[in-house]
Amino acid sequence: MPALFRSYNTRRTLICMSAAALLWGSSPAMSTPAHAARYHKLELTSSGPVAGDSKEAAAAARKVLYEQMSAATGIPWFRFAAIDQYERSVAKKKKSPALSEADPAAAPARLTGISIPAPVWSGPLNPNQEDKFPESITFFGGFGRDGTGDGIADPGNDIDVLYSMAEHLLKYGRSASDFSIGVWEYYHNGRAAQRIAQFAKLYEHFGRLDLSGSAFPLPIGTNYAYRSTWGTGRSWGGARIHEGTDLFAPHGLTVRSTCFGVVETKGWNRYGGWRIGIRDIENRYHYYAHLMGYEKSLSRGDIVIPGQTIGWVGSSGYGSPGTQGKFPPHLHYGIYRDRGITEWAFDPYPLLKQWENQEFRQLKKSKNKK
Repeated sequence: MPALFRSYNTRRTLICMSAAALLWGSSPAMSTPAHAARYHKLELTSSGPVAGDSKEAAAAARKVLYEQMSAATGIPWFRFAAIDQYERSVAKKKKSPALSEADPAAAPARLTGISIPAPVWSGPLNPNQEDKFPESITFFGGFGRDGTGDGIADPGNDIDVLYSMAEHLLKYGRSASDFSIGVWEYYHNGRAAQRIAQFAKLYEHFGRLDLSGSAFPLPIGTNYAYRSTWGTGRSWGGARIHEGTDLFAPHGLTVRSTCFGVVETKGWNRYGGWRIGIRDIENRYHYYAHLMGYEKSLSRGDIVIPGQTIGWVGSSGYGSPGTQGKFPPHLHYGIYRDRGITEWAFDPYPLLKQWENQEFRQLKKSKNKK
């Protein structure tokens, strides 16, 4: 929950005018009374929320939205995308009820996942916590602003939400460090600021929203063996459960990144030995432990891609830095999900089998073409 409950300078700038001109003035369709519905809502069918490639269509629409708001405010599109993705990653997954054929309007109308709580949007002391009037929201120190120029500050309108966020961020400046300060002042959560900076770095580097590729952590076709070991007991350093899957392989076998991501941790851990932690765009932390060593060129903050070499299988750990050989060589692979306040491990075995099978199918397909 954001902690932005205090008043701030309410001076308006010309950004609102430029936002309206850029977002609505460039297309005749945008000036019609129905422009908001067409802009924010994906078309529905009687059988589901979106026809066709809905995920790709939604991502493309979000990218256009970020770029338009970037043109209006001067804030790079990937920063809006990073905040949106963070909000999506920490939101609790809820099953949506089936849409009725008679009520297609019941479908979600938002493109972005940024949700600003009512006390923040309207102002903590505002007697009307559903207030949508910019003047009274400003009077009570609320966050909400009118980005569309229709005289309403609507927390359910993507343009208003992104413009409100932009106005907040611009108070701190335009540099990357200013952006991080603005994010921290909104969330008052150091981990949120770190995650959003990582996501922005990934989006800026690749220039796209789709970073969903994957790879098995060991080279397909090499000598390795693994099974589900999630939850089994461990005793070294105190009783605990095994939070991951052990992939037994020869000493020195290549270890690969399973995802697009940012190197978050690198170094010694008394349990995991030489280990690397990589954060992906879905806010999952991929943990590779008991390594023999690392790829020399790899440093914290570096960007990696699926299949990229990050280290080699070893038997390090269970002691002070450099301890080796207390168990057979293997890769311990763990995966953790960050929900904003807590981070918890889940069983990686199903994902490992999925990635392994995908690569086997790809190899078979490429061989058949030859």
